[in-house]
Amino acid sequence: MPTSSSKRSKSATSRSSSRRSREPDAIRMLKEDHERVESLFEEFEKCESSREKHELATRICEELRTHARLEETIVYPALREAIDDEEMMNEALVEHETAKDLMAKIERAEPSDERFDALVKVLSEYVKHHVKEEEGEMFKQARKSDVDFDALGERMLELKGANGGETRHDD
Repeated sequence: MPTSSSKRSKSATSRSSSRRSREPDAIRMLKEDHERVESLFEEFEKCESSREKHELATRICEELRTHARLEETIVYPALREAIDDEEMMNEALVEHETAKDLMAKIERAEPSDERFDALVKVLSEYVKHHVKEEEGEMFKQARKSDVDFDALGERMLELKGANGGETRHDD
């Protein structure tokens, strides 16, 4: 039977762990965005109604635009200084530009357009590729740096709030 001190220790550890999971860690927040957008793409693929497809595509584009703005204005500048990989950082920005071009085409198109589903599918594949590189390379390098991800997360929350963006993170 555990002693009362070991119970306190476990309780303190779980409180500490719980507190950490609620801190606005920038990388955790970005990964949550990735998961949310992936879920929206999956929902789009199952959707049959043109109205629902249009709503989902609009939401996907809004989520991605907010996510890209947070990365470009807060996260990428901090990482550019902290990790020595200019090529990776430049490539990420070019990928954002290409995604924005696709989003603009989606937003101009109607769900009845024969290319609408294809545009969303290509954006989905493009985003998956970008996420794989971010999470597999960039975020790993970033975690080895001295970047304060909690401070970046706070700034991200502030920017989302200032722009009327929802903060759907479990904070």
